[in-house]
Amino acid sequence: MTSLEIPSKIKLPSLPVVIALFSIYFIWGATNLGNRFALESYPSFMLVGLRLFFAVFILMGILKGRGVSFPPLSQMLNAVFIGALMFGGRSGLLAFAQQQNLGSGMMSLGVATVPLWAMVFAFIFGYRPSKLEIAGLGIGMFGIVILNMENDMQSQPLGAIVLLFAPMVWAFGAMYSKELTMPDGFMSTVFQMIGGCIVLFVMSFLQGEQFPSAPTAQATGALIFLSIGGTLIAFSAFTYLVQTVSPGLATSYAYVNPVVAVIFGVLLFEQSMPPTGLLAMVVIGAGVVLVMIGKSKNT
Repeated sequence: MTSLEIPSKIKLPSLPVVIALFSIYFIWGATNLGNRFALESYPSFMLVGLRLFFAVFILMGILKGRGVSFPPLSQMLNAVFIGALMFGGRSGLLAFAQQQNLGSGMMSLGVATVPLWAMVFAFIFGYRPSKLEIAGLGIGMFGIVILNMENDMQSQPLGAIVLLFAPMVWAFGAMYSKELTMPDGFMSTVFQMIGGCIVLFVMSFLQGEQFPSAPTAQATGALIFLSIGGTLIAFSAFTYLVQTVSPGLATSYAYVNPVVAVIFGVLLFEQSMPPTGLLAMVVIGAGVVLVMIGKSKNT
């Protein structure tokens, strides 16, 4: 049996896993479009903080209606800490990197390193990926390179350094959450979002951001979509995947989201799909399939 031979018995993902993957692939893939509209009225740090605030408000209302009780204080604090890392660290650092005039290609490549960092931290915490998973991650990263071959890859040194740390912080938070005693179910999501909320509103205050006096209906509609779809639904799905599947599969959205964003651009704005884009879709798809197969071999 060669080192990359596909196992004869492949365990297909369960329906909840498939639904969760669909959510983070397509909803998070559409958030680039949502951010584009929302940023017309709302400043960057405040925008992400508001996304989390409204999502927490909605989810807490649902949980209260179902009579869900609060978890122990230690679990709540663990979740707040992880949320501060994942939302505050990643979103804050990415917003700063964007202010340094990084090219779109560099931004995409930076975010696409999340699965690689997730695998590194998971390895530190004791997870041992299969060779198929490692191969799939490498192929997926190569697909992102292909997707951005025609983009501006120029960067500023400070912005590039910050961009390196953003996916590291997100990946560390996601993997470290598996080592902590976290609240059950959606309560974990709620307190992680509260942690992110706190950090982002502090950042917004320090940046001197002001709430828009007359936000456009389009920007507010995008904010609602980002709160319900991008945060409430997709992040809940991601939290479930982190606790359920391999690190490579849980973070494979970082490869798929840019492709979905390109597809939305083609469908909604009649943008052209370059040949490199079609090739990248095939390569990234192959990488994700290998990660799925490698995960089944590793369980």
